Amino acid sequence: MNIFSEIEVNAFGLKEWQFSNQTILKTFKFKNFSETFAFMTQVAFLAEKLDHHPNWNNVYNELNITLFTHTHHGVTIKDIELAKAIDKL
Repeated sequence: MNIFSEIEVNAFGLKEWQFSNQTILKTFKFKNFSETFAFMTQVAFLAEKLDHHPNWNNVYNELNITLFTHTHHGVTIKDIELAKAIDKL
């Protein structure tokens, strides 16, 4: 499985995802905790379907998602696919 560089990640056109330390990450802000949790639930179902799971943390209306492939110690196509699917939610 190919590990992508920052330039390659940017070529995929992910909206507002940042490349940092061999990961891609994005912060989502919502109106309240209920909206945040509902979004997290949608992402959880997506992650199960794609068999690729995010690292994330949540404080009230803010959700930080970090993606990388643990077994490859970097960003792979699985991370790109999950990021794109999350952006479609």
